[in-house]
Amino acid sequence: MRRFLNRLLPKSWRSDAVTIPVIRLQGAIMSGGGQFRPSLSLATTAGVIEKAFAFKAPAVAIAINSPGGSPVQSRLIYKRIRDLAQEKNKRVLVFVEDVAASGGYMIAVAGDEIIADPSSIVGSIGVVSASFGFPELMKKIGVERRVHTAGQNKSILDPFKPEKKEDVERLKTLQLDIHQTFIDLVKERRGAKLKDNPDLFTGLFWTAGKGLDLGLIDGLGDMRSTLKQRFGAKTQLKLITAQRGLLSRFGLFGQKAPASAIAGAAASGLMDAAEERALWSRFGL
Repeated sequence: MRRFLNRLLPKSWRSDAVTIPVIRLQGAIMSGGGQFRPSLSLATTAGVIEKAFAFKAPAVAIAINSPGGSPVQSRLIYKRIRDLAQEKNKRVLVFVEDVAASGGYMIAVAGDEIIADPSSIVGSIGVVSASFGFPELMKKIGVERRVHTAGQNKSILDPFKPEKKEDVERLKTLQLDIHQTFIDLVKERRGAKLKDNPDLFTGLFWTAGKGLDLGLIDGLGDMRSTLKQRFGAKTQLKLITAQRGLLSRFGLFGQKAPASAIAGAAASGLMDAAEERALWSRFGL
């Protein structure tokens, strides 16, 4: 109806504004996502991604601000974006905010173009696994660890036992496989844009200026200015958000959750927050 009425107006009165849907992907990438600490995963982002690509527009803009996290969830989000871009025949423009590193950069390469602020951090094309070991603590507090398994390799990398060389080698083999998947994906998407630099896939990260020289991104700038330059001065940006249900909107969930469940969820949220804090701190953020 609006398009029909627009045709009836004099040309000078018509609106030539283009509206571009915008998705914001903010935070660490983890499977699930809880009430106390929401995170990025396919489950938490699929709805807004589908909604953005259903929008009548020539392109979809994605703002990314993520230090990385789960390689599986990163690739699932990347693939959902690329599948919909091809299905809907839409161009994807990615805009990096503070950081798009590790899994955050994996999602960023879903864009047909990657644009970043000069001070943004990009890269970190690698795989990391971090944990803690408590064998000496167990001795000091007089606690005996008892683990019974069916299968000699069912309890590798037990944090309460001394680290074994063969367990570490097995973990590194897994990391190399995951790393190669990451490298192949970046090469497939960035192609000849990538410079022949020995540090490119070592896990190092750079500011956007150096990232541009290396071919990790396509340009420097911000979302609003870039979109207006591409689609006209009247271009409007529409932020796409997840639709909340009526019950969750008013906090009506039926019976009250047990105190133990709330405490468990809170503890899990604190652990997720600590893990996310560690991811951000790698980049001085």
